[in-house]
Amino acid sequence: MIKVLIVEDDPMVKEINEKFLNKVEGYVLYDSVNTIDKAKEAILRSVPDLILLDVFFPEGRGVDLIKWVRIKNIKCDVILITADKSMETVEEAFRYGVVDYLVKPFVFNRFKEALLKYRNRKDEFKNIKNVEQELIDKITFSDKNNSFNEDKGDIKDIKGFSQHTYDKIVECIRSIKGDTITAQEVSKKVGVSRITARRYLDYLEKEGTVVLEMEYGKVGRPLNKYKLKE
Repeated sequence: MIKVLIVEDDPMVKEINEKFLNKVEGYVLYDSVNTIDKAKEAILRSVPDLILLDVFFPEGRGVDLIKWVRIKNIKCDVILITADKSMETVEEAFRYGVVDYLVKPFVFNRFKEALLKYRNRKDEFKNIKNVEQELIDKITFSDKNNSFNEDKGDIKDIKGFSQHTYDKIVECIRSIKGDTITAQEVSKKVGVSRITARRYLDYLEKEGTVVLEMEYGKVGRPLNKYKLKE
């Protein structure tokens, strides 16, 4: 069972969170508190697996609790549930490693989705010492709606898009200085799966960053090769 600490100062919202949590299989409520100080006491008493955390408190901000958890090197995860819609808070929250961000008022299905994704990730990583790239990709792109699909428009508008991976692939192609490279070669150099490499390369070709050259052999399908557009 995944042990959860709820930190929320609004009694009505706290009760809703508790009721919603009881409806999701695999979770158990460890404690429910209404201040950051009480949250720290609960965490030090017994570390939860997951904290459902608000942002606004009379004595401080929920993000400050996340920072405290990280400074103390306490191994637990955080999902923010808040009315704060500011991009500054969203960026700060993800910078400190929250696994999801729910904006009030939220519906049960969105709450359940966040918890199921978190549980699935924990299950995937259970009893694994060394993680292969394919498993990382499976977790990162677990939502079928996040998969790269040419019918879904700009890859950068998709939740699963990684700017870091995009930049690494562009730099990889740039490093060959005008020569061509295959998706298989990119996957080895960058450290991603061949499928992931191909998806990014297809997008780069569509946006005009690279050009596609097809090399035809005597038999079989032609080999796709890419290079930076001059």
